[in-house]
Amino acid sequence: MKHFTLKHFSLLFVFFIGTTTFAQTELKGKVADFLTFQPIESASVYIENTTIGSITNADGNFVLKVPQQHLQDTLVISSIGYKSFKIVISEFENGSDIFLEEDVASLDEVVIVADPRPTTGNGIVEKAIEKLPKNLPEKAYLQKGFLRHKERNKKEYKWLIESAITIYDSSYAAGAKDNLQINVDETRKSYDLRDIDSLFTYSAYLKSMNTKSGNLNSVKTSSLVEAIKWNDSRVNGLENLFKGKLNLVRNSNVTGALLGKNMLEKHQFALDTILVDNGRKLYKIKIEKGADFVGLNTPNIYNEGFEPKGWIYIYYDNYAIKKVEYELVAASDVQKKRSKSLFDTQTIHKLVITYKDYDGKMYPNYIYYETPKLVNTGDRSSDRIKTEAEPGFDKDEQYYYTIQEILFSDIIQDSELINQELQQNNWSADIFSSKPYNESFWKNYNVLLESKEEEKLIQDLSKRASLYKE
Repeated sequence: MKHFTLKHFSLLFVFFIGTTTFAQTELKGKVADFLTFQPIESASVYIENTTIGSITNADGNFVLKVPQQHLQDTLVISSIGYKSFKIVISEFENGSDIFLEEDVASLDEVVIVADPRPTTGNGIVEKAIEKLPKNLPEKAYLQKGFLRHKERNKKEYKWLIESAITIYDSSYAAGAKDNLQINVDETRKSYDLRDIDSLFTYSAYLKSMNTKSGNLNSVKTSSLVEAIKWNDSRVNGLENLFKGKLNLVRNSNVTGALLGKNMLEKHQFALDTILVDNGRKLYKIKIEKGADFVGLNTPNIYNEGFEPKGWIYIYYDNYAIKKVEYELVAASDVQKKRSKSLFDTQTIHKLVITYKDYDGKMYPNYIYYETPKLVNTGDRSSDRIKTEAEPGFDKDEQYYYTIQEILFSDIIQDSELINQELQQNNWSADIFSSKPYNESFWKNYNVLLESKEEEKLIQDLSKRASLYKE
């Protein structure tokens, strides 16, 4: 538990009054396409001119906790390619369906202008990267967020963690490796029913430590736990996600960045069309492969030989990056064979990052990251076909799909609050360590709403976890 000075508590009370127990109104609704009636996933739902917001789930549903003092403010529901829906929060009919109409700008109308500006996808993306120092925060800030980490094989959920996190970032100009910190504040649902090939993990762990494996038949349980934790962190740790190459926009100014210097050697960008987001025009640009393969240079993991795919959305007026959809697909012969053999898929990294415009700067709004993680290696020798034919072997349980979703909310710019938080937080990014459940905290915290399918799978996981404990 954190201990605050009286002055610190007073400041926090003023800033976070919207999250106190006595001042919350919960809004619920569903967002769908006006013509097709299909749900719109990942639509933004937020209070205008604030950082309070959420997004819709796969069913188009949302839930948003609104502080009482904002009931006369405007609720905005927006999605790229649609006209926004706006209503005074006190007039919103809870549980209603909201239908968004398509809104597309003319590509010819926008491109043919008198101002000298890039007209190709490559030129527009280069301009957006050039403008990052102006469009990203130039001062230190804290940001609160909700993390859902889940792992499943092709049959069922095996692991679930939900956490409240805090991010500290000193500025875009400073490298994330030394100037970005993550803390796991609270944890709620946490179920772990994974089947771990512990000896394989332990062997890889010892190799990373330059230690000989020795006799694997007499390994201490504590050593296996350390090895498994090491494997979790190197593949799915928050530090990797925020400080590594896949944080494409934030880390584009570091050596070897995917969207940094020489990015056109590995990527090509094609202008597709012009869309509209909440009344602002933005470029929709297709990400294609360049002349060279893309790699992540991950220690002790072969993470090379990919080609990029996806989309990048850039505001027309100031070249700020609004959204990136990015995939790394096996492309080299070695990576194709490895991906097919170990994971039965060619898409090894799938990433979505969206940003919100607040005070003229772009802050992270939502992150989705998916990757397969090897769990049961099985027999990788020449006898593999024979092994797979043995009773009980199930290829669908060989690896897990690992998914991390992060929804960001409060942005804190007050330097005094930031300094006090930095001094008093232990700043641990370890999402895998258990914490006591804080019911009052979670009662008033905005979280990602689960889809109906997810809710059922998670309920099944929680039931099996209870039986396992018994």
